[in-house]
Amino acid sequence: METIDIKNLTHPDEIRTLPKSKIEVVDIGSAVCIMRATFQPGWKWSECIKPTVGTESCQAAHINYVVSGRIKIRMDDGQEKEMGPGDAADIPPGHDAWVIGDEPCVMIDFTAGKLYGKKQK
Repeated sequence: METIDIKNLTHPDEIRTLPKSKIEVVDIGSAVCIMRATFQPGWKWSECIKPTVGTESCQAAHINYVVSGRIKIRMDDGQEKEMGPGDAADIPPGHDAWVIGDEPCVMIDFTAGKLYGKKQK
C-alpha cells in the first residue's frame, strides 16, 4: 500500500547557507524537492550564488511562488520582470535576480531544490 509522504519546511532535510541566502529543502518522494529560499536585502544572484555554482548566469529552471518581499529577474536576453507577494512564475534557465527594497524575499520553489546553490559540474 502506498503511504502519504508529508514534510514541513520548518524541519528541512537540508539547509544551504550562502551569502545573504538561506535555502531550506524538503525531499518529497524520490523525484521532488521543494525549496524555501530566503534572500536578504542586498542579495543578488550574480554576487551571492554565482561564486559557488560557477556559471555565468543562473542555469536552474524555477517554478516558484513569492511569499513575501520583492525580486527582479533579468533574463540573459535582457527581458526583465518583477515579482511580489502572491506572484507565481515559470522562470527558464539563463537569468540573474536581485532583491528589491529592504525586506527579505521569501520564495517557494517546486523545481530547483535538488541543485540550487550547489557547485555545477
